[in-house]
Amino acid sequence: MSADDSPKSTDVNRAQTTGADTVDPDEDGENHRVFWADEMADRIEERDPDEPIVIKGGVSPSGIPHLGHFNEILRGFFVAEVLRERGHEVRQVFTSDDKDALRKVPRQLADSDWNIVGLGEVNAGALGRNLGKPYTDIPDPFDDHDSYGAHFTDLLHQSAEMLDVPVDMLSNTDLYADGTFDDVVKYVLEHRDEARKILSQYQDKIDDDYVPFQAQCSSCGVLTTNITGVDVESETVDYVCEGLEAGGQQIDGCGHEGTATFREGKLPWRFEWPGQWQALGVDFEPFGKDHAEGSWPSGKDIAENFLHIQPPVPMTYEWFTLNGEALSSSSGNVVTVHEVLELLEPEVLRYFFVRNPMKAKDFDISRLDQLVDEFDRFEGIYFDDVDDESLAALADRAYPFTVDEVRENRVRLPYTFAAVLGMTDDEDLREQMARNEGHITDDTPEWAIEEAMKRVEKARNWAERLDNEYNYRLQVAMPETDFDDDVETALAELADFVEEGHSGEEIQGEIYETAKRNDVETGDFFQAGYRLFFDATQGPRLGTFLGELDATFVVKRLRREE
Repeated sequence: MSADDSPKSTDVNRAQTTGADTVDPDEDGENHRVFWADEMADRIEERDPDEPIVIKGGVSPSGIPHLGHFNEILRGFFVAEVLRERGHEVRQVFTSDDKDALRKVPRQLADSDWNIVGLGEVNAGALGRNLGKPYTDIPDPFDDHDSYGAHFTDLLHQSAEMLDVPVDMLSNTDLYADGTFDDVVKYVLEHRDEARKILSQYQDKIDDDYVPFQAQCSSCGVLTTNITGVDVESETVDYVCEGLEAGGQQIDGCGHEGTATFREGKLPWRFEWPGQWQALGVDFEPFGKDHAEGSWPSGKDIAENFLHIQPPVPMTYEWFTLNGEALSSSSGNVVTVHEVLELLEPEVLRYFFVRNPMKAKDFDISRLDQLVDEFDRFEGIYFDDVDDESLAALADRAYPFTVDEVRENRVRLPYTFAAVLGMTDDEDLREQMARNEGHITDDTPEWAIEEAMKRVEKARNWAERLDNEYNYRLQVAMPETDFDDDVETALAELADFVEEGHSGEEIQGEIYETAKRNDVETGDFFQAGYRLFFDATQGPRLGTFLGELDATFVVKRLRREE
């Protein structure tokens, strides 16, 4: 949800309005449900809403459409699914606030193939020359959409489709152009004296000449706040193009004096947001904690006491961090849904958002194995394969919303083990290694094996992205080697040990003992093993890795037999 038109630095009542009337899913509340989406659905149903029930989110299309934007989409999705389960017709919408003015040039963008690029790689001038203009009137720097706004929104829509979220993406530009906002705009401008009075409680610099409307200059295309006259009957405003203030800086206009229709401009954010509620019939909207303390109090006030409508059921969510730092398009600390789904399954990402939205979480790519293991455990609890009374009720209720189909007998390879399998391109060897570790048995259905193996490529992508201890490649063909006699003897002894049948931990210990017996430097012996299996001088924990490989393959390689 965008707050571009909400000058936070000039809020005058923030200390008095802390968002206490927003809905925070509460673990200890009187009407507590184990799954927060049920609690939200209860509060929506209490209002006996008309159908379809409308669930909304929104964002201003600046920078890169990243995972943080999916807070609102997925929070809304879970509530929508609960309501559908209860027999309601639901429409989930997500507004792109693309009528907003571009206020600064982002450092990075995403092209249509989801490559993150710097401004030096695109037509950055298309952005820099168009500050102050609506996103939908700015050329697409990649030249594959009608505008920069359309480019961003299309990527966001693609992201929703990747997660199978049925959401209608709505353009604010289109909503103004097709008349959806007509009644709201006309009402605000017809009652502009009252609008000034209520807005002055939340925002400085609201004098007697202020008009709550931004007209788009017909000469230069910049939005301007200098409205010199309003004709409600003809639904037009007169303006002088002086631009607008953004982030404490003035974006200058061209000085043109003109007339614009109500559809050739926009409401300021504090009126536009409740205007969306009215025009779209919104019943529920989640938003971040910043809006709970800033925009929500004014939006609720404007809805109830100015527009005389009921605001939607709100829900505040806590932001999450990325790799321990705040998500930020401007600093480049972002990750897209496309990137994430190259590293883990959609159900794991949905699970990340199932958890309590009011608890701060970190999406740490270096520790994705822990998130995946946590999801696997959650799934195991649902199927009674894992005993955990503390999570049993939540798993029983929420797990079905994370998967496309609830299906028993799935095989979930531990993520780091999948990364180990990713060290070889030999699919048969991968499956054999999984069998050796007991993850696949003769009773495992073929479909479960196929699904399980999909995780291998994702874990391999993770290892390559981080260049971590799993980013090695098992050499299927024998590398060329030239070992000393004592090393060759030690390798032969280790082969005999593996052939007897021992665990990875036992093999790891035997590597040290074998080196010691043969008076071989431990480091040299490990290097010999790495050379044989990876054609490198280092690699993963060798004994553990060898224990996961097919024993016959390991023995032959240690004996240097093709």
